[in-house]
Amino acid sequence: MDTAAGPFTTLVDADGAVLASGWTSDAENLRQLVHPTLRPTELRQRDSLGVVTKAVAAYHSGDLTAIDPVPVRQVSGPFLVHAWEILRKIPAGNPVTYTEYATVAGRPAATRAAANACARNAAALFVPCHRIIRTDGTLGGFRWGLGVKRWLLDHESRSEA
Repeated sequence: MDTAAGPFTTLVDADGAVLASGWTSDAENLRQLVHPTLRPTELRQRDSLGVVTKAVAAYHSGDLTAIDPVPVRQVSGPFLVHAWEILRKIPAGNPVTYTEYATVAGRPAATRAAANACARNAAALFVPCHRIIRTDGTLGGFRWGLGVKRWLLDHESRSEA
């Protein structure tokens, strides 16, 4: 679907849980981000994914909590799964540093591991890794580009005001 931040694609499983998502129109690239045990063997394009599509549209229109109840399914080791769950609890409009994120995730000395959790997150937006920034206030990295990350942070800041 088209969004103000660019084209957005979501892959969901048969139950409607998000497997991967991001600001791209390349569904095959997204498919490769999904853990092999969850990766779909084939993709079928749909104009609407129901609740998921509505949540993406609502978020981009200013309802920042619309993405919160959407189920996400990602597989990895215990720390990454836990770190992704923590990301879903970081409120919109209140970005935290990688160091703060590591602390909240229970491993204050593991800033690199926290950054790795962001880098390995396949379900962008629904697992809002864009809300993590560097200690000096700069953006850090983002799979979908720093322009999209800046747009998301500005959008959340404006919508929270």
